[in-house]
Amino acid sequence: MKAIQITHTQELNIIELPECPAPAAGEVLLKLSYVSFCGSDINTFMGRNTMALNPVIPGHEIGAIIEAVGADVPSNLRPGMVVTCNPYTNCGNCASCRNGRVNACQHNETLGVQRDGAMREHIILPWQKIIPASTLTTKEAALVEPMSVGFHAVDRSQVTDIDTVMVIGCGMVGMGAIVRAALRGATVIAADIDDDKLALAKEMGATHTINTKAEDVHSRLSDITYSFGPDVIIEAVGSVPTYQMAINEVSFTGRVTCIGYAKSEVSFQTKYFVQKELDIRGSRNANPSDFRAVIRYMERHTCPVDRLITKIVKPEEALETMQWWSQNPGKVFRILADFN
Repeated sequence: MKAIQITHTQELNIIELPECPAPAAGEVLLKLSYVSFCGSDINTFMGRNTMALNPVIPGHEIGAIIEAVGADVPSNLRPGMVVTCNPYTNCGNCASCRNGRVNACQHNETLGVQRDGAMREHIILPWQKIIPASTLTTKEAALVEPMSVGFHAVDRSQVTDIDTVMVIGCGMVGMGAIVRAALRGATVIAADIDDDKLALAKEMGATHTINTKAEDVHSRLSDITYSFGPDVIIEAVGSVPTYQMAINEVSFTGRVTCIGYAKSEVSFQTKYFVQKELDIRGSRNANPSDFRAVIRYMERHTCPVDRLITKIVKPEEALETMQWWSQNPGKVFRILADFN
């Protein structure tokens, strides 16, 4: 069967793999329809993802159809059903797992990063990792995982309807955070350097938008929040200036939740940690409840799915597409590989 493999920095090939065998007990055979390229994949392609295998088959954001099930698979998972998957592993023994936060397992191996992923025609997974999405199309299902990461950050931030929430970064994950914060009744401020993304963020629930490249962020936030600052800031970029912005601009006794990985060390005015009595939290991956929440949101059919999909490409077009993406990093939400 056909698969996409990132073989080296800026090298990507189409390879042939053996056909999948019949699923064993507890396993599910999936026919992939769409698999999304995400930020970790472009970083792997550019040689910046130190966690990734080399070479690696990328892909952990999937929309698929169940083709067959093995023995001992629950009856609610049936051939022909649209599904997505939970692409993370958990060891069951580390501190995170012992505390019930398996999404942050110390020894997690994500599909397409620390182990070969789903950019292939078929894949076999344990039934426990299959997430039914029978009310969605396979294209919609491929967007569930990245949005769930943003949903999880809102959950980590304990957002309520009395909060003002600033989301820095309106990529796919940031959009997920904007949606869930709005669903919880919060006042949402979307911040980015791209006006097109900010316009879409407003359609998806943001009350206010700030172009951080063109506007005085502190002044705008003072106007919006009556000089209090946002109660919650979710950092969804992973850069030195945005991390510093989050600490500087969050309100006294506010919460800062970090999703993005900064590629270099970040220095802070640590007095703000104490003076503001801040809660600073990391947010990693997502929980099953976050996946379910995204699917419920998608079922409303208010999500502008087609505008979140920048391109749909055949596997043979993947190399050219990744080269284009590397030159236009700010213009991509999601690129879907079409295995239909």
